[in-house]
Amino acid sequence: MAEVVLVHGIAQEQQSADGLEADWLPSLAGGVRVAGYPDLADQLWRTKQIDVRMAFYGDLFLPKDQQGGAEQLDEAEWEFAEQLGREWLKRAAEDASRESDRVTAQRELEGPTGETQGVRAALRPVVNSLVRLKPFARFGVALAERVVVKALRQVTRYLTDEDVHAEIQRRVSALIDADTKVIVSHSLGSVVAYEAAHQLQRPLPLLVTCGSPLGLRSVVYDRLRPQPPAVPPQVRRWVNVVDQDDLVAARPELTAMFPGAQGVLESSYTVDNGAKPHEAAFYLAKQQIGRPVAETLTGLHNQ
Repeated sequence: MAEVVLVHGIAQEQQSADGLEADWLPSLAGGVRVAGYPDLADQLWRTKQIDVRMAFYGDLFLPKDQQGGAEQLDEAEWEFAEQLGREWLKRAAEDASRESDRVTAQRELEGPTGETQGVRAALRPVVNSLVRLKPFARFGVALAERVVVKALRQVTRYLTDEDVHAEIQRRVSALIDADTKVIVSHSLGSVVAYEAAHQLQRPLPLLVTCGSPLGLRSVVYDRLRPQPPAVPPQVRRWVNVVDQDDLVAARPELTAMFPGAQGVLESSYTVDNGAKPHEAAFYLAKQQIGRPVAETLTGLHNQ
């Protein structure tokens, strides 16, 4: 089976396992190359000597109706959407790299919320606030709302729909065996990979999470399995990488939230992904991911 298993994030329902492998592998090889391992980079991408597989589950989020319309959220999920948006605003107010974004987010959080009719209407002021920040400004109000809602819908379905949860975990577990040395995951995929790592019966040398919402208490952290959250006992090294302006992710410092982190979890890296802070390919191309992947595959870590 695969030496490296990849686990994608949200909004990949129109993709495929093969297509995402083709998208991710050049970037991952690039990260390994800039970390100083050109031969290993060639083995990952050019010569394909290292078996790498994508655990794909995006098709589970395709609309079930024949019209192709978006699935509707129920009342509780709309409330979670508002909480998620406000958590992104709070993160921007505290951590955004641009002072203008920090000031804007703080002003929006402190401003009046006004009267709204219904749970969906309550989300609109939050979306209007988010699009005033640079990471969301390029979307516009209508698209930004769809981004927030899609993120919430897929995260919520994974965490609350037992059938979806079980099938996603089955697909990931099917790719992991005694040959697997590395799991690299992004966005919602980091939640999937974290939970899959808890089910392992043998050591996993390296877990990489990037753009991860694992630390978002209101939406993710309190719903992780098993509870209470902790470092998966079979994981020997866990590297968490976050762009400072990736509002979808939690804050980069996760060690206080996951018991067992001492000597295992490295969660202080900050990368700069430019205008697309949540972009998977931009994360994978960084040496902060390439180096631990290379060290693990070459057996250099802990020697």
